[in-house]
Amino acid sequence: MATSFPLIDPYADGLLEVGDGNQVYWSVSGNPAGRPALLVHGGPGSGSSPRSRKGFDPNIFRIVQFDQRGCGRSIPSAADPGTDMAVNTTEHLIADMERLRVHLGIDRWLLYGGSWGSTLILAYAERYPERVTGIVLVGVTTTRRREIDWLYRGVARLLPGEWAGFRSVVPGDGDVVEGYRRLLEDPDPAVRGKAAIEWCRWEDAVIAHESLGSPGQYSSRPDRAMAAFVRICTHYFAHAAWLEEGVLLRDAGRLAGIPGELIHGRLDLSAPLETAWELAAAWPDARLHIIEDSGHTGSPGMGEAVLRAIARFSQP
Repeated sequence: MATSFPLIDPYADGLLEVGDGNQVYWSVSGNPAGRPALLVHGGPGSGSSPRSRKGFDPNIFRIVQFDQRGCGRSIPSAADPGTDMAVNTTEHLIADMERLRVHLGIDRWLLYGGSWGSTLILAYAERYPERVTGIVLVGVTTTRRREIDWLYRGVARLLPGEWAGFRSVVPGDGDVVEGYRRLLEDPDPAVRGKAAIEWCRWEDAVIAHESLGSPGQYSSRPDRAMAAFVRICTHYFAHAAWLEEGVLLRDAGRLAGIPGELIHGRLDLSAPLETAWELAAAWPDARLHIIEDSGHTGSPGMGEAVLRAIARFSQP
């Protein structure tokens, strides 16, 4: 049975100036001379977690983490209503990742992430394939409009009561995601706070069946972290991450020669298996692992699959 590694503290961290008044928080742990691995968090807007690095052998890997613009310890926070969201897009995040690579003096690195993190990893890797040694994706998404529409409308067929509450917060009959984005830009903090709570309540409803994972994780965020998370989520999803529909699957050929591990739960309602299946078909160097007992937030079986996938890249 694969086991995780002890939690270790970073040996270096800092704030990287990335332009537009933004500073991105980064940290490095593990072996300073080890194999570089970049951990890309989800959300968007969740921020990095120390627990994520427990899957990497600190004697082998140089483990790099960062908080994407607007969240975690990056400055300014999207929780502050005055923070300019126009300079927080997928293009900005790709540029930030490349700037961080150069700043740390890394030539090539392994990319690891899940959910939204998988979208950002694919966008970066298809832009800079020569900088990538391998990819591990968990809970694969590409943030197509069809994926967004499923999560914030389609899955309502399975959760009609919860959907009614989620939908009722947005006035009119327009796009619910755009409606929430506007609410998160409202000058009234009470309006923004209620919208953030209701958004997270819906997210939790979609994962409530995942008894082996982490149900309830969205609403458990502290108020400020929740405000940043929901503002960033609605901003990205209302714009389909500024990606041409299906472009990450269409351009998966750019990943040729890069080994990939795709790990996805069959019970994932948030991000159905279809996208991971399509990506595996478009990227011959990737292997798809379907975890029968897992949803979007994982399971012990998924945890072991992730550890095995990372271990593949620890070999000479």
